[in-house]
Amino acid sequence: MFNLKYCVLALKRLDKAFKFMMERGFGFPRFKKTGQYRSFVFPQFKSNPVTGFQIKLPKIGAMPMNLHRPIPEGFVVKQVRVISKASGWYAQLILQSDVSVPDVMPHGNSIGIDVGLKKFLAVSNGQLVERPRFFNSLQSELRWLQRKLKNKTAYSANYRKVQQKIRRLHERIYDTRKQFHINTAHALCDGVGMVFAEDLKLRATSRGMLAKHCLDAAWGSFLEILSWVCWKRGVYFAKVNPNGTSQTCPQCGTHTGKKKLSERVHVCHECGYTTDRDVAAAMVVEQRGLAAAGLASLACLWR
Repeated sequence: MFNLKYCVLALKRLDKAFKFMMERGFGFPRFKKTGQYRSFVFPQFKSNPVTGFQIKLPKIGAMPMNLHRPIPEGFVVKQVRVISKASGWYAQLILQSDVSVPDVMPHGNSIGIDVGLKKFLAVSNGQLVERPRFFNSLQSELRWLQRKLKNKTAYSANYRKVQQKIRRLHERIYDTRKQFHINTAHALCDGVGMVFAEDLKLRATSRGMLAKHCLDAAWGSFLEILSWVCWKRGVYFAKVNPNGTSQTCPQCGTHTGKKKLSERVHVCHECGYTTDRDVAAAMVVEQRGLAAAGLASLACLWR
């Protein structure tokens, strides 16, 4: 039976997707065939739908739920989005409160970071973070499951069982990567008041022979998580111009020229400063961030 209300909600969602695409410049909305439309939203509630460990949804009724954390006092549930994942159904609660959170101002110690493939992360203080290969480590298992799926009769019971295993494996890769990003972001915020990163244009990294490794590292997702963790912990976060960070000496500011990817050590022929290439780039990022934040005197201390 045709329902005008849910048709309007679907059109609003499509309009939002087109506007989001125009803002970002990519991500054309994909047609959702049967089985791909995996979430729906309840736009408003007259009263709190969460009672104890149940959530009361219109047209569905009271459903048991595993409430991860209690709703803070003073917050009102405005919307609920129900999402279907390979591991089960999830309810995403959108809360509203009249509190105002001030912007974080530059303060305390600072660090700059540089992301890469050889090392996932290089920090201006010399710390290097190894890059876990989330997708590569499980690629053989995924290939085996996809080969099994190909040999099954389409949309049969066994076909859907293998398809569910593939979804669970993809979700496992996603969850492991996201947890690593969150842990790394919290570790970077320990003992510092400012974090600076490169304002990378990541569209080009999703093409070419290194596309699989770049997408597996998911730098864009990490920087989004890092900005959220910094805001949550009261740490100032800003992005700087990434051009030439690996071609500048952090000690004397001399332009050292382009380096090959195989060159992993920064050597300045003017002042003789030598360090890891990615660490040198992270130091330049920190200097640019301090200068942009109006703390140029601190940036000059490096030289």
